[in-house]
Amino acid sequence: MTTSGARVRDLLRGNVLWLSLVSLLNDTASEMIYPLLPFFLTTMLGAGPAVLGAIEGAAESASSLVKLIGGWFSDRFGRRPLVTAGYGIAGAVRPILALSTAPWQVLALRLGDRFGKGIRSAPRDALLAESVPANRRGTAFGIHRAADHLGAAIGPILAATLLLAWPGQIRRVFAIAAIPGIIGALLVVWKVRERRSPTRQQAHAQTHSGASRFDPAFFRYLAVLMLFTLGNASDAFLLLRASELGVPLAAVPLLWSVHHIAKSVLSVPGGMLADRLGPRRAIAGGWLVYAGVYAAFAFANVSWHAWALFVVYGVFHALTEAPEKALVAALAPGGRRGSAFGAYHGAIGVAALPASMIFGLLWARFGPTVPFLTGAAIAFVATLLLPITRTPVESSQ
Repeated sequence: MTTSGARVRDLLRGNVLWLSLVSLLNDTASEMIYPLLPFFLTTMLGAGPAVLGAIEGAAESASSLVKLIGGWFSDRFGRRPLVTAGYGIAGAVRPILALSTAPWQVLALRLGDRFGKGIRSAPRDALLAESVPANRRGTAFGIHRAADHLGAAIGPILAATLLLAWPGQIRRVFAIAAIPGIIGALLVVWKVRERRSPTRQQAHAQTHSGASRFDPAFFRYLAVLMLFTLGNASDAFLLLRASELGVPLAAVPLLWSVHHIAKSVLSVPGGMLADRLGPRRAIAGGWLVYAGVYAAFAFANVSWHAWALFVVYGVFHALTEAPEKALVAALAPGGRRGSAFGAYHGAIGVAALPASMIFGLLWARFGPTVPFLTGAAIAFVATLLLPITRTPVESSQ
């Protein structure tokens, strides 16, 4: 076995292993439902596109706010209880969609699902960061993201298979999606263990003594990250562009699965690259790939371009998702790591809302070329600003 393979194998135990498996199962359940939800709402419940947009917008906004709160609470009351509650809530509410008869019920359940995601995200990331040595965090996050994306690829394929067996039985698919979600929640209870962290009293004392204050570099990092996110619109626009380029509607779920498979395969190497070269270099490479992909989408004109670009788009995710989290952990004081990850998730969520609105308005006014080139330009500028996120100690080295 190669040295790289041995390093990955060494991390595949304890919290890294079990949290990765939980994410795989949870995303399998989620992606069995999510691609079918627009059709379920508009066709079976009679809701219009505006209702669909309102439901998804409210759900994502609520999730962003809860992520901030979840991170803060995890620093004071422990990571594992919030991780357990988050996966448990999501696993419990998703299958109830099978019984929904009105759009407002779907809204309530989507809010519940996003609430569960919100309270678990920051504590889970902090728990992962505390479960491995500092110089292995990129690889650990890469393993977790690889499992997450693999679940996101399995979910749509499984849903499509079930619909072939039971044509039109969307409610039955929603009900079956409960199985992997519940198994994942149970694994958190049985296998995930709290890591050693400051007690509630210690965290309180640190906060008031100034020992756990964030370095200004952390806030500069969030500012640069938010700038990049303003040019990172919803992936729904990429799917819409693929459809314009001639990808048949029936092939769109397959295109989406191929994209997630690419992310899953490349996430671990991306995390390992961050451990070897430093997270900022990996992030810079990923953002430049993003700029290139968006620029290419602006000028693409045949369907195979979409297939190729969705694979390359997976490189962007592999070079950024794990390294971005590794950099958060590096910049955050130990007693405030949950709050740091909450701020990280919250910053992305806040910037993502106007990003998609701006992208959609530009598309409606000028067509797809202008918004894709705008996103590429913003990514390039954000890459140039990454050096300002260095701490004084790093800058002096």
